[in-house]
Amino acid sequence: MSTAVTTTRPIPPMPRQGSRAIRLLERNFILYKRIWIILFSGFFEPVFYLFSIGFGVGTLIDQINLADGRAISYAAFVAPAMLASSAMNGAVYESTLNVFFRLKWGKIYDGMLATPLGAMDVALGEIAWSQIRGGLYATAFVIVMMIFGLIESWWAILAVPIALLIGFAFAGVGMACTTFMKGWQDFDLVQLVTQPLFLFSGTFFPITAYPEAIQRLVWISPLYHGVELMRASTLGIFDASVFGHLAFLVVMGAVGMTITRRRFERLLKP
Repeated sequence: MSTAVTTTRPIPPMPRQGSRAIRLLERNFILYKRIWIILFSGFFEPVFYLFSIGFGVGTLIDQINLADGRAISYAAFVAPAMLASSAMNGAVYESTLNVFFRLKWGKIYDGMLATPLGAMDVALGEIAWSQIRGGLYATAFVIVMMIFGLIESWWAILAVPIALLIGFAFAGVGMACTTFMKGWQDFDLVQLVTQPLFLFSGTFFPITAYPEAIQRLVWISPLYHGVELMRASTLGIFDASVFGHLAFLVVMGAVGMTITRRRFERLLKP
């Protein structure tokens, strides 16, 4: 009489929470392989601004004098601001419109939670995806700046990491705000916030052109801190204020991610 012996394969350990977020990245890569042209759309906007304002309006403006006594072209002054603005706009778009659809209308995240993915994995995956897109845009734009001779320092190698930091800060806060939105009409408020940031964060001219009271308001603009960091890298101007700009963006992103995690855990609770 023979007895059948059955063997069972050991169940592989479950990946740690957070590390599973790579699954969401794989999903986005597969999705955008079919609509890859959309990935390039975010690159052209800052390039168009650079050509129309940096080079176009720049012909009517004298050179910009820096704090260290150097004089640079207006295009070299505007270009890093366009890069910072591009990082902001890309992160805000990805973390608001796209996330809102997946969260409230497409119910895509509900399907994801039927898998081993958790709410924190979803949040980290979306932030990481926005960072990848932002990194591609930043790298391409830095190449454009190099071609047109708009980089004044080798410190420009930090431009892409700075763009990623700006994207992280705005994506964290943008995603946190998205979890509180009820309908598509709420996105008018997003434009109401980002447009003044784009225009009044030292983007097109030094903030010293403002009255002192307005300058103090500009200091609390997240984009202003990103623009200053970007100019510090491409123009090679570093002082103690750099640490303040870095701290502002890091804290902003950390607070946004903390709120996002808690809101996702509440909204996506099975």
